[in-house]
Amino acid sequence: MRPDYDPRDDPPWAMQLVVRAEKLDPPSHEAVCEAAATAVVELLTDPRAADPEGEWHEAVREWEARRIRKVARRARGVRWPEVQSLPGVTVDVNGAEVRAFVPSPVAEVPPQIAKLQVAGLDLAPDEDPKPPPEPPYAAIALNPDITITTGKAAAQCGHAAQLMLRQAGQPDIEAWLSGDARIHLTRDVPWRECVRHATVAVRDGGFTEVPPGTMTAIAWIVR
Repeated sequence: MRPDYDPRDDPPWAMQLVVRAEKLDPPSHEAVCEAAATAVVELLTDPRAADPEGEWHEAVREWEARRIRKVARRARGVRWPEVQSLPGVTVDVNGAEVRAFVPSPVAEVPPQIAKLQVAGLDLAPDEDPKPPPEPPYAAIALNPDITITTGKAAAQCGHAAQLMLRQAGQPDIEAWLSGDARIHLTRDVPWRECVRHATVAVRDGGFTEVPPGTMTAIAWIVR
């Protein structure tokens, strides 16, 4: 039995995130991270998930009773339109398209998603970083002391946004959501200062790329 075993993990569930990454014009690393986080928030606040009578509500509740695993995959060409009919939410942020799907048991991922590649999604950073939007917005920072792929970073940003939505104070959440739930991946604030400002911190389960317990991302709301 692994040291971090939790009986709630059986069977494991995950939210699948699919990133559109065409060969000729791929999005930037930052845009994908922001789009992934935005897609997670949009799915969780969608009435189909948030309303107790909504068709997605029970699946989200079942998933959040476990570890909030997310799996980032990439799609290009015909693979991207193939997954659009599956239950979920697609967003476009600064040219990055990401679709978040309703969580499900890992063993029951639809075949259109299961055949998409998980590893190897690593995109170039934005040469001209975008300035933060007008407040209110959620700021997310990734740990600069670790090396992770874009796919991993996207999942961690999704975790950070979800934890913000569930754990931040109600006035902050209301202000953030009323401002269209904007998200900014910040690179211009020292990490230690970010940690002091953070409302939530993401510590990884250690299944891929980093050891268990590694702090991968933090987030806070700017008002």
